[in-house]
Formats: sequence, structure tokens, C-alpha cells
Amino acid sequence: MKILAISGSLRSGSYNTAALRVAADVAPDGTTVTIHPLNDIPLYDFDLEEEVGFPEPVAALRQAVTDADAVLIASPEYNYSVTGVLKNALDWLSRGGADAPINDKPVAMLGVGGRFGALRSQLHLRDILLHTKAPVVDDIQVYIARSDAEFDDDHKVISERYVNQIERLVRSLVETATQS
Repeated sequence: MKILAISGSLRSGSYNTAALRVAADVAPDGTTVTIHPLNDIPLYDFDLEEEVGFPEPVAALRQAVTDADAVLIASPEYNYSVTGVLKNALDWLSRGGADAPINDKPVAMLGVGGRFGALRSQLHLRDILLHTKAPVVDDIQVYIARSDAEFDDDHKVISERYVNQIERLVRSLVETATQS
């Protein structure tokens, strides 16, 4: 089972990326979680797509999603919604009509930060994913508030509660992908 992990944060010290590393550590046997950075993804531009197709960083992301059995997204909340970089990546991934790589791909999400653990961001992400018909894991929801209190200085999750929640989320994503 291959899970592609995407962080909606570009920050080198991102707690959301750190949570994805936890997901990789607690994934069930036979499951790999690979984090794909979004740093080089250009802003979506239809003219660019028409002129050159998918730029290399976008093509690499699209191929990584195609090759994955499922996608795990971790994102902070910016202005009560998903980050611009995540929305942009999803815009690129949804191109191609019925052949878009994100279409029908099982997705799970989590969020770190803010008072409510990126709750609103995840709500908006669910709306965005409606277009892709991606089955979204909804039996386990992970909202990690107060990142300063839940991570140590090395950006490792110190709360067993959240490690267990992330493990349950990954297991549910694997189960969803197996059934798809």
C-alpha cells in the first residue's frame, strides 16, 4: 500500500509536515507513506497548461498521486480555510477531466495549529474534494490544536493521544483504499 502525503505548509519547521512523519512512522506493515513537497509547484495558469502542458514539478506531483493508492493531507488553517499552496496543488491535480489523478483517490486529512486544530481548513478541504469524487475518510478526524504544546523542540509529537489518532487515521485510510 502506497500513501502519498502532502503538507499544505511550506515552512521548514512545519508541524503539519511533522505530523505526516508521524503517519509514516505508525503506518501498518506493508504500507509506505511518502511526503511530497509542494515548494516548486507554480501557480495554476491555464495559459501555461495550454502552452507547455504540466510543468515538471506538477507532472511529478501528478505522477506521484497516480502511483499512490491513497493520499494523506495535513494542512494548517489560513484565514479560516486551506492554504493557498494546497488549493493550488489540488487545482493542478484536478486538471484532465475524468483522467485527473486525484479523481476517486481515497483521501484522509489532518490539521495542526490554531485554536481548533485547523477544523475549518478541513471542512473547506472536504468541499474542494467533492469535485474529485475522492472518498474521504470521515470516521477518524484529527485536529491538533496548540502545536506549541503538542510538539517538542525537535517537532516530534509528544502526546500519545495524537500519535494514536494519527495511527487510527492511517489505518482507516488503508482500509478505505483497500475497499476502493
